[in-house]
Amino acid sequence: MTNKSPLILHISLPVPVRHHFDYLADKSSTIDQSKTGVRVLVPFGKNNQKVGIVTGYSNTSDVNPKKLKPVINIIDEEPLFDNEHIKLLHWASKYYHYPLGELIFASLPALLRKGKKAEHQLKQIWQLTEKGKLFDINLLSRAVKQQAILNFIRQQATGCPANLFEQEFRNWRSPLNALIDKDLVQVLSVFVDAYKNGEGKTTINLNDEQSNAFSIINNGLNSDHRYLLDGITGSGKTEVYLEAIKKVIENGKQALVLVPEIGLTPHFISRFQQRIPSQLVVLHSGLSDGERLHAWLKARDGVAQVVLGTRSAVWTPLKNAGLIIVDEEHDQSYKQQDSLRYSARDIAILRASLYKIPIILGSATPSLETLHNVEIKKITRITLARRAENAIPPKFRIIDMRGQQITGALSGALINAIRDVLSQKKQVLLFQNRRGYSPVLMCHQCNWINLCSRCDIPLTYHKIGKKLICHHCGHQGRPSTTCNDCNAEDMIQIGHGTERVYETLSECFPSARILRIDRDSTRRKGSMQNYFEQINSGSVDILVGTQILAKGHHFPKVTLVGIIDTDGGLYSNDFRASEKMAQLIVQVSGRSGRATDPGLVMIQTHHPDHPFLSTLVQNDYNHFARLQMEERKITNLPPYSYQALLRADSHESKYPMVFLETASNSLKLITKKIDVQGPFPAPIEKRAGRYRFQLLIQSDNRTTLQNTLKVWITELDKIKEGKKIRWSIDIDPQDLL
Repeated sequence: MTNKSPLILHISLPVPVRHHFDYLADKSSTIDQSKTGVRVLVPFGKNNQKVGIVTGYSNTSDVNPKKLKPVINIIDEEPLFDNEHIKLLHWASKYYHYPLGELIFASLPALLRKGKKAEHQLKQIWQLTEKGKLFDINLLSRAVKQQAILNFIRQQATGCPANLFEQEFRNWRSPLNALIDKDLVQVLSVFVDAYKNGEGKTTINLNDEQSNAFSIINNGLNSDHRYLLDGITGSGKTEVYLEAIKKVIENGKQALVLVPEIGLTPHFISRFQQRIPSQLVVLHSGLSDGERLHAWLKARDGVAQVVLGTRSAVWTPLKNAGLIIVDEEHDQSYKQQDSLRYSARDIAILRASLYKIPIILGSATPSLETLHNVEIKKITRITLARRAENAIPPKFRIIDMRGQQITGALSGALINAIRDVLSQKKQVLLFQNRRGYSPVLMCHQCNWINLCSRCDIPLTYHKIGKKLICHHCGHQGRPSTTCNDCNAEDMIQIGHGTERVYETLSECFPSARILRIDRDSTRRKGSMQNYFEQINSGSVDILVGTQILAKGHHFPKVTLVGIIDTDGGLYSNDFRASEKMAQLIVQVSGRSGRATDPGLVMIQTHHPDHPFLSTLVQNDYNHFARLQMEERKITNLPPYSYQALLRADSHESKYPMVFLETASNSLKLITKKIDVQGPFPAPIEKRAGRYRFQLLIQSDNRTTLQNTLKVWITELDKIKEGKKIRWSIDIDPQDLL
């Protein structure tokens, strides 16, 4: 009688290696070859344990079977996801040349990464008791904190979870327990959905263009067709999405909708709840770990018909996938810039292909990559050329700032235009893509600049909180009134951020109701939704903010948009800078004149004759994009070629350079078909205390590039300087920062 060979499990672990680890299956376990995708607990290193995931099986191993260790525990009875999803993860690992184990675990909710059961987590919430609802809060006047907490709970319609208390109060548990002891508050353990399901009570009739767009998409709902919904700002792309989603749900399937920013989710949630009677889950970084796992499981199990999320939601498994939508597909937020540097848009396109379902890429300013795919017939373009409800596209006016007398960062022409709009009881939006008060704090006597000690770039002065903050590494300090070089007490602020623009507006329009929206003012959970309610209710006169305001929002009372500073994007070494700036200008301009009143966009610049601005203003984005495509084709830049960026950094500058020079020589020995540029310093050479250098690789053929990288990376692992640095590969890089 022959002994049966032991079953060997190939397990991927969240460690930076490009291979799996072999373990023996526990003989007493029920694990078999149908269980690819289950998590296991395994011994790793000396006296350590790690959660891994089974990615394959065999009866043989390159390791002596006597040295193989058995798994400690099988966490899941069933796989976390289906075979198509596993194929997606394998493809992404190979395409982005990123360790499979790290990629898989990066795609999972935090609680699953920690080995928690794949089951809905109960969440504690605190609610008023019947006694608490009727209690006279003034009776707690001597217990100020109890009074404040009780009042806060009263303001929360569905109960108050711990994270809200954390945001509002310090040392809140003791006074909260006192309220429980007084029978004013009770604690419950419940499944908490972050958002209510849609009721679908509102119906809207599509116009002719929207109806035609939906008809084309509807005819392809049973295929893996790719669509670009190219609609000018305000043309009603969302209404087309909603009609397509309703049809998908009627067919018993799910829709995955990606948006570029958390700030856009309240807008979409509201629209979905009004229009679609469905189970909706939302996935973004603002959720607690329990909320995220709860939503992830509902999506995986097919309970949620609509899954709405930001970039990372693209990895969410779906039981009955029927449609994927990527709104604002051009947006840079879809590209992750650290660790696993993936493009959520590109992963979404691949997912749709694997699941054989359609995908809609929506944008008023499509990326040149997407337009190229239209050009080569990989994507069908559907155009919405006019605004919904007969709204008129805004007019543009370029303000020549040369020699002008200005107030803060505002020209006299812009101030007068703001005054006119306010007199008409309409709203103004001012765009300044720089938060804080001033980007540079400088000595007026000797020009000394307060630099970040970890990045060697100017610290941004934040007047609110009186801080100096590095917007690259997060380092903070207190501003000095004395120069470090000459000891002069003459420090001045150079440049204008949103805080300073807000201050100027307050001085020019003291009776106006002004709202500042940027990353600093929207940190608190729910703040964006609150701000948008204020804007749409008409209780705000002037909005000033960063690109958070530029994306997809509908502000019907805004008739004037002022773009305060465009000059920074006109001259750049980044070949994508013009495309990014054009998209940003068109997007923020699209917030103007979206209802019956005509809109005006005023662009301040010291370069009014720059061909970039004249092309964009005198024509439209499509004309601008065609010219950019011709230029890219002549210069053989993406999308007509394919790039990868080898990044290296260290606390000492010599090691990354030696590593990259060795890497460059190694690549040239592998092939002559790849163009190699560098090594060269990153645009911000020192960041967070590390010196950063790069090597750019380019090829006319994607397959050639990928095959070369596969061989080259094995050589990179052998370079001895690689042990002294951090290095990574960025496929299809979107910037060099």
